[in-house]
Amino acid sequence: MPKHLLRQKQLETLYLDHHHWLFGWLRRKLDDGHGAADLMHDTFVKVMGKTEQLDQIREPRAWLTTISRGVLIDHLRRRELERAYADAVALLPEEQAPSPEDQMRMMSVLMRIDALLAELPSNARICFLMSRLEGLPYTEIARRQGISLSSVEKHMAQAIRHCHRMRLQLAREELLRGGHAG
Repeated sequence: MPKHLLRQKQLETLYLDHHHWLFGWLRRKLDDGHGAADLMHDTFVKVMGKTEQLDQIREPRAWLTTISRGVLIDHLRRRELERAYADAVALLPEEQAPSPEDQMRMMSVLMRIDALLAELPSNARICFLMSRLEGLPYTEIARRQGISLSSVEKHMAQAIRHCHRMRLQLAREELLRGGHAG
C-alpha cells in the first residue's frame, strides 16, 4: 500500500477510535460542547500535519491529549486576551473607540505579540515585560530576578531580536496586502 494511503488509513483509525473520547475530554475542560467540537477539529487539523509520527504512537490518547492541551491553552489565552481588549475598549469614550475593523486588526496584532512572547524562554520574557511594561532599568530587573546585569542584557537582546523578526514579518505581510507597514 502506498505510504500516503497508509497514513490516511492510520489517521482515519485514530479519529474513529478516539474522537468521542477526545470530544468528552475537551467538553469537560471547556464546559462547552460547541467549543469542544471546534477544538477537537483544530486538534485533528494539527494531527494531519504530523502524519509522519503516526507510526511511532504507542499511546494515542496521551499523544492526542498533548496536542489538544496546546490547542486548548491557545484558545483560552486568546479568549482572555479578547476579553481584556474588549474591556479596555469599553472604557474609551465612544468617539475614541476603534472601528470594528481596527479592533479586529488590533486583536490580530495582540495575538501575534502574545504568541511571540510565548515563544521566548521564560527569563527573556520576564525581563522584557519588566523593562517594557513596568519601565524598570536593567539593574533593577537583575536585582529582582536575582541574576547578573549581563544576563538581563542577554535576555533583553534575545527578546528584542525576536520582536524585530515579528515586525519584519508584519511589514512583509502588510506590503503583500498593498498597505503601509507601521
